[in-house]
Amino acid sequence: QVQLVESGGGLVQPGGSLRLSCAPSGSIFSASRMGWHRQAPGKQRELVASITNGGFTNYADSVKGRFAISRNNTKNTVYLQMNSLKPEDTAVYYCYAVLGLVTYWGQGTQVTVSS
Repeated sequence: QVQLVESGGGLVQPGGSLRLSCAPSGSIFSASRMGWHRQAPGKQRELVASITNGGFTNYADSVKGRFAISRNNTKNTVYLQMNSLKPEDTAVYYCYAVLGLVTYWGQGTQVTVSS
């Protein structure tokens, strides 16, 4: 059973930074792609960033230049460095990992950007 565990969320002021982490728990696997989605209240879940095991990255237009995704392939851990945070970045952030035809999700971590 693959479980993903996220950490690093919290409350931050506008302009601040946070670093999210996501690691598998209980299983060893090699994901072809890992990344982050987010869901704000009353909105649909949206892709934030993704990274392949070859290092290719993809970002939502709204976070380009502010967020950076990285990955440790040995540990199958993915990170999301979020800088210059804005109130509109407030959401629950979900980590995911693609193994073959199956996508696994974490339980989410809350990020709140507010003064």
